[in-house]
Amino acid sequence: MIAILKKEINTFFASPIGYLVIAVFLLLNGLFLWLFKGEFNILDNGFADLSSFFLLAPWILIFLVPAVTMRSFADEKKQGTLELLLTKPISHLQIVLGKYFGAFVLIIIAIIPTLLYVYTLHELGNPVGNLDLGSTIGSYFGLLFLIAAYTAIGVFASSLTDNQIVAFIIAVFISFFFYFGFEGLSEYKIFGDALYIETLGMASHFKSMSRGVLDTRDIIYYLSITAAFIVLTQLNIKRANT
Repeated sequence: MIAILKKEINTFFASPIGYLVIAVFLLLNGLFLWLFKGEFNILDNGFADLSSFFLLAPWILIFLVPAVTMRSFADEKKQGTLELLLTKPISHLQIVLGKYFGAFVLIIIAIIPTLLYVYTLHELGNPVGNLDLGSTIGSYFGLLFLIAAYTAIGVFASSLTDNQIVAFIIAVFISFFFYFGFEGLSEYKIFGDALYIETLGMASHFKSMSRGVLDTRDIIYYLSITAAFIVLTQLNIKRANT
């Protein structure tokens, strides 16, 4: 599994695409948070908090994560190397986890530079240090769990096809539905209790963690989504080997 993880990371950074994906993520965040006028601009808001970043990041990640994961299995299928990989003395689950953690680590690498925003706001606060670290730390934890779920969805989508673009589109659609879809459905009474429907979506649990409170229900929710899609990916790989 470790060998596959290292291979994924090395392959990603062996081409300009890896650096481009990370650069685009940081550039979009930087432009919206610090330069473009609007509701996301931190300087215009006049408050020393990163709520704008944590509102924006999940939407950018909906596209960033599938861009990283789309080649995980689709590329192996297209090149005909998946069958060779499946003959190695490792289990299907280890293969899936190697691909999964490889992509997960890459996204975390893209997130790490955003910690500079925390330092910047800490220094810009009046007085210096006037920053709610509790909610900021909770939001970063929420972002980690969100990335974990998005990555599992992306790897699953990649296991469905040998076309990277198709895998990207499928992953974006599923991620969008899980993040915003249930919240949208909750507005229609025909689907039942609005609060219950909303809690089925990622947005509700992410907002809960952003308040600085790490509720076990939110953690279990994200771990369940992640585990479910990893298992579905494993089943797809097994089916491809039969």
